[in-house]
Amino acid sequence: MTKQIAVETRNQSELIEISGQVTSIIHESTVDDGYCLVYVPHTTCGITINENVDPGVRKDIVAGLNKSVPDLAGYAHLEGNSAAHIKASLMGVSVIIPIVKGELILGTWQGIYLCEFDGPRTRRIII
Repeated sequence: MTKQIAVETRNQSELIEISGQVTSIIHESTVDDGYCLVYVPHTTCGITINENVDPGVRKDIVAGLNKSVPDLAGYAHLEGNSAAHIKASLMGVSVIIPIVKGELILGTWQGIYLCEFDGPRTRRIII
């Protein structure tokens, strides 16, 4: 089973929680036990799992990546968004989550996030 969702991002860099959308798709499916692959087919955004209680964590992740990979650092890429490509590569383009008895197995504080680094845009996510 494969489904797609679209996510509208609002900022150049942000983490948007998509756990609810992914959970809804799993609940609609007939999958009882298995794995859920969440994949983003874009080169300037990623997917990650991290804390979903304190919104400060999302801000800290974006700030840490911005500090580690500044937007203007003499990159060779002509489009001017090399930092976004690097950040996306650091985050990765997918996560795999176990499904047991029709439920995603995430930790108590975990959420699934789309990581935008070249927004705002409409992003497609394949589940």
